[in-house]
Amino acid sequence: MKSVKGRFLKKLSFIPGISALKQGLVSHLNSSENSSYHNLQIPPIYTQKEHKKDSLSASNDRLSVTDSPEAPVSTDYINVEQYTGNEDEEEIEGDPSLSDFEEKCLPGGCQAVILYTTSMRSIRKTFEDCHAIRFLLESFKVIFHERDVSLHLEFREELWRILGGRVVPPKLFIKGRYIGGADEVISLHEQGKLKKLLAGIPHNLSSCPCTGCGNIRFIVCSNCNGSRKVFADDQNDETHIRCSECNENGLVKCLICS
Repeated sequence: MKSVKGRFLKKLSFIPGISALKQGLVSHLNSSENSSYHNLQIPPIYTQKEHKKDSLSASNDRLSVTDSPEAPVSTDYINVEQYTGNEDEEEIEGDPSLSDFEEKCLPGGCQAVILYTTSMRSIRKTFEDCHAIRFLLESFKVIFHERDVSLHLEFREELWRILGGRVVPPKLFIKGRYIGGADEVISLHEQGKLKKLLAGIPHNLSSCPCTGCGNIRFIVCSNCNGSRKVFADDQNDETHIRCSECNENGLVKCLICS
């Protein structure tokens, strides 16, 4: 019995205690965590360095290929803008010139500014357009000749003959060049071109209206007093003839401003 008990105690002495088992387990866990941490951290660093090396080597390979004289050059993404030399021409074309407009030489207006208007208010838009063009010319202080087609039938026939149709005023002519109507003239003024077209036109330094007609350009005929009828020379008080000095409205041109 003693021999059996002694062998049992000897085997029991080789079994580690609970505290020793706990310490061994803790040390084992710490060593496993450290090894797993190293295993997790090292590969990304290594792969990042390797990725940089691979990218550098790939870029060097591409540079070496493009630097070689035998490598083909792709022109798919190259946008070549050819100089056409038209920039100066466009700037020159932007400056207005009377030669760009149609030549229409008017009677007594080849070197002057002629404006065909109407003083009739029956069509409001036409009257306002005529007033707008007249106001523009007066604001530039240039001398212009206004021809009212409603006061003188000859002006209307003259305008229709020059433009080849029954056109409606206002119509502007500068030095024998047809500029256009209200829309064209106002557009030129908004672009700053109308002032350049009027270069060389004498200026009207007087701000006072004409003392003879008040800038209407016509006065009542003094021969017939606007009736368009005068007595015949046969001493017959009942015989009347048409006045030869006035127009169809009994008006004559103002001798001061016409």
